[in-house]
Amino acid sequence: MGIETEYGILGGEGARQNPMALSALVVAAYAQAVPRPGRTRWSYESEDPLSDARGWRIDRAVADPSQLTDAGHEDEGRAARGATPGAPETSGPGEPPVAVALTRRRRPVHPERDDPAATNVLLTNGARLYVDHAHPEYSSPEVASARDAVLWDRAGERVMLTAVRTLAASPHTPDVQLYKNNVDGKGASYGTHENYLVDRAVPFGEIVDYLTAFLVTRTVMIGSGRVGLGVRGETPGYQLSQRADYMEAEVGLETTLRRPIINTRDEPHADAGRFRRLHVIIGDANCFETATYLKLGTTSLVLAVLEAAQRGATIPFAWEALHLADPVASVQAVSRDLTLEQTLDMAGDGTPLTALQIQRHYAAGVREVLGETLSDDDAAVLAAWERTLDLLENDREAAAREVEWLAKLRVLEGLRTRHQLSWDHAKLAAIDLQWSDVRPERGICARLRTAGGVAAVVTEDEIERAVSAPPTDTRAWFRGEALRRYPEAVVAAGWDGVVLDVPGEPTLVRIPMPDPRRGTAALMGALLDRHPTAATLVAELGGNAPRT
Repeated sequence: MGIETEYGILGGEGARQNPMALSALVVAAYAQAVPRPGRTRWSYESEDPLSDARGWRIDRAVADPSQLTDAGHEDEGRAARGATPGAPETSGPGEPPVAVALTRRRRPVHPERDDPAATNVLLTNGARLYVDHAHPEYSSPEVASARDAVLWDRAGERVMLTAVRTLAASPHTPDVQLYKNNVDGKGASYGTHENYLVDRAVPFGEIVDYLTAFLVTRTVMIGSGRVGLGVRGETPGYQLSQRADYMEAEVGLETTLRRPIINTRDEPHADAGRFRRLHVIIGDANCFETATYLKLGTTSLVLAVLEAAQRGATIPFAWEALHLADPVASVQAVSRDLTLEQTLDMAGDGTPLTALQIQRHYAAGVREVLGETLSDDDAAVLAAWERTLDLLENDREAAAREVEWLAKLRVLEGLRTRHQLSWDHAKLAAIDLQWSDVRPERGICARLRTAGGVAAVVTEDEIERAVSAPPTDTRAWFRGEALRRYPEAVVAAGWDGVVLDVPGEPTLVRIPMPDPRRGTAALMGALLDRHPTAATLVAELGGNAPRT
């Protein structure tokens, strides 16, 4: 699993600035702060943003420009080596990745499409930092547990803080503020997207059937809170979620318009015959570690139940009734119910249920199906899930240390009481924005954390290490370590492959990583330790690889 976070950006002390140019400055500033030899491009060859999990592909000519995240690069790498576009690359079970030869290209096939260094940086922790439309985005490395998702997500906050500090130290660049939020208060929303590796055997229809009500109602635990109701906050008030008012469809491929509860992008960044990547766009950006932990952990557990059903388990009977009569309307209804007592109409003649009741059914179903088979990590997630639901129902005061929307509400209500402010007062909107400022001296959440008012999942030392070190138990380890050990040789990298330019080799060499669970420190550590240079690594890995 992993998280892609687009950060809100403001520059020039409120002066009107081009957000794309400011975002490029942020990415370039981090590259300046953490320099390394070499120049690594992003590899787009496995990206296919117009492929729909329902069985079709949208024509590029009719797609919205915001959907073209591959920027026209989608098959250039495969075409260069004579491979079939879209065909997976695999290595045998239990084998290390096999080096695959590419036609040597001293310059990109499409120079005008090349990524400027200022807009795309690959990090040694396995992450990607780049400009996505009008925002700087940190895409975390793949991780194998909810706790690690928190860790490398928090590392992203440190990356962004370093960029802000670097810009502030220069008299030649504008002051830039970054916010880990999802709305600009003027009608625009930007995403915090979650990604989950799912067994391809799980029918996509079952994901839609059983995940919709879960995603709609998990907001009670993981919403980050927002001042204002409506896309522009035109109605005074407070709600649980920043993203709720921007969700417009039940199922769909888009991410920046007609935003759906269930996104259908079928772009696995892995062996497409074995895996799918579930791309979830409904969630908020979270500054609370517990919220991120529950967001990733509970969703992965529900998906694990659907995977278990493909191996003979029975989907919990209670889940069969968890179908909302109007899912899109329910997104807003849940977000605007501060009491958590409003019932939602269920499809057919189902008994109306509150969001808390629906979440309890999901948690009970996970325990029923997975039970004793849960790993220690997953058992901890389930326990935290059940505890949080109990706190929301019985002890809101205690829940505020773990539930972000509640903590923000407490701060805002305190301000409202002291100064007799209505919900449409500008001070409250400013506090809402300042909550997620990445600067610890300015961010209200950061200051609350320093004061001990926020429950912690990971330690400060762990976060500092994660800024530069990759997870050890996914393929992100190999990607990050290749960048660290062989910086001048790595000319391109993507989620599922690393491309090396090795002196003496007649071609570029691509090391494919079609399985996100391989390329780990346990599998590859000794191999890399034997090879101080990329040349000797390639010689061992690709001695029998075809050359073109």
